[in-house]
Amino acid sequence: MQLYSFFNSSTSYRVRIALALKGLDYDYKGINIRVGEQRADDYRALNPSQGVPLLVEDDGTALSQSMAIIDYLDGTHPEPRLLPAEPRARARVLELANAIACDMHPVNNLRILGYLKNRLEVSEEQKNDWYRHWIAEGFGAVEALLERYGHGPYCFGEAPTLADCCLVPQVANAERMGCDLSAYPRVMAVYQHCQRQPAFQQAAPSRQPDFTA
Repeated sequence: MQLYSFFNSSTSYRVRIALALKGLDYDYKGINIRVGEQRADDYRALNPSQGVPLLVEDDGTALSQSMAIIDYLDGTHPEPRLLPAEPRARARVLELANAIACDMHPVNNLRILGYLKNRLEVSEEQKNDWYRHWIAEGFGAVEALLERYGHGPYCFGEAPTLADCCLVPQVANAERMGCDLSAYPRVMAVYQHCQRQPAFQQAAPSRQPDFTA
């Protein structure tokens, strides 16, 4: 299989974590979204949404959207499971994962920040205030969910789930943007535990072929 990815894309990072946890090999195809490679005609033909990640199977099956890709991987390579089979446990994992994937990430991704700066002409300070606001809103909710339902070194027990695949890249982005995360001790405890695990290390931005400082 092939993974079209950008080293610093948090959605690509989620999928790389899932692939590493499942021990799946793939060919890495770097797409530099900073310079607009995702809008090239040949890539747009593969992925009409013009983003990353994109997973392409050997039979030509192509899937975009990180949450769909991870769900697909869980169905086709079920060990280890990233979404529990038990309905309530599955719902809790999805609840936390979607608090990040649906509420936090979409308002702070590269194209939104670019629109704020280039089309609405907000200042750098205003753009950073925007980013920090949504990080605080989102991680406030995630911290509360972890305190209420989380347990163990990962978000939900002794093994990683989709929730951890989403949490780690979002924390990494927030740290890169200079956000103060001291108000979220449970979030940071999970993040720091994951950072010590080989699969999460393998998926890190700095370990990718297209990494640039």
